[in-house]
Amino acid sequence: MNNKSIVYFTDFSSSARNNFFDRLNKILKKLEISNLAPKNAIVGIKTHFGEGDNVSVVHPFYIRKIIEFIKPYGWKVFVTDSNTIYVGSRVNAVDHLNLAISHGFSWTTLQVPIIIADGLRGNDYREVEIEGGNFYKKVKVSSAIANSDALIVITHFKGHIVGGFGGALKNLGMGCAPRAQKYDMHANMVPKIKTENCIGCGECMKWCPSGAIKVINKKAVIDPKICIGCGECISACPQRCVKIPWDESPANTQKKWVETAKGVIKSLRSKIFYINFLNNITPECDCMHYSDKHIVSDIGVLFSYDPVAIDMASADLVNKSEWNKGINLDKKNLSDDKFKSLYPEIDWRIQIDYAVSLGIGSKDYELVKI
Repeated sequence: MNNKSIVYFTDFSSSARNNFFDRLNKILKKLEISNLAPKNAIVGIKTHFGEGDNVSVVHPFYIRKIIEFIKPYGWKVFVTDSNTIYVGSRVNAVDHLNLAISHGFSWTTLQVPIIIADGLRGNDYREVEIEGGNFYKKVKVSSAIANSDALIVITHFKGHIVGGFGGALKNLGMGCAPRAQKYDMHANMVPKIKTENCIGCGECMKWCPSGAIKVINKKAVIDPKICIGCGECISACPQRCVKIPWDESPANTQKKWVETAKGVIKSLRSKIFYINFLNNITPECDCMHYSDKHIVSDIGVLFSYDPVAIDMASADLVNKSEWNKGINLDKKNLSDDKFKSLYPEIDWRIQIDYAVSLGIGSKDYELVKI
């Protein structure tokens, strides 16, 4: 009996008789993605719009073509991402949408709406109970995702400072979470005020749901006994003087985003399809405001209903590729394990093995090339 998950793969080659986009459409039909949801279902496409001057994300033209392929299914499609906890270009829905438009994601390019999944300030979510986790009994899932009928997760596969790599599991767990859940995945401590920048305006106090913040002597003060770690103050502060204590271990953060991913899967009743793009593979996440040199040449695109299998196959394909020349790494420390070479202190297999233990998917896969 074959218990391997099926992962379809095609490279980026194209010709008049063998068009790349024709192959994408062929794979979607072969995997019967039309059965993901009935006609008139609301279906989200979860992607990443990139931060600042980052140009390594999945290009909107690719997403536009996938939208064109699924339009005959009669779904009500929207494209989405959730806000960040760090202060950048995506900390609230207004800035996030402006950033998305500047990077080419708009109604004009996609012909569908863009909806920020966790609302204006990142506090719009549903709580979902999960079983078997070591960290959570309930996880918070961004409402626009939790309330959808189905989800297509389009991921740019790349290196990641916490996970070794960021793939479908990270896009599902971290990417579909609202601010409070993101904060908990990253840290266990109370946010801290940079008092030298604080002007005592009280905006953070207005948005604190637990009343943990007071303004004393024209400076905001957070009571650690009352703070619930939601991260609202990070977004609310106009002076950007609330610091995130990035003190959670990488291993625990990986496990937490896997548990959160389980909640996302449950909220959507497993009506999720995964697409990983293996191009522009940078050492760091697309949350960086820049794009570094690619570590390997462009490989191709993978498709699966199993987020574990597609990430495992993606990692294997990257590790089998040759290092690009001129990358900014110590050549003596380069090995076939690209992600271990990038982050020697990170074990990227933790997220894979933990997801398997929670019944999310299988790391045993059959790669079908088209």
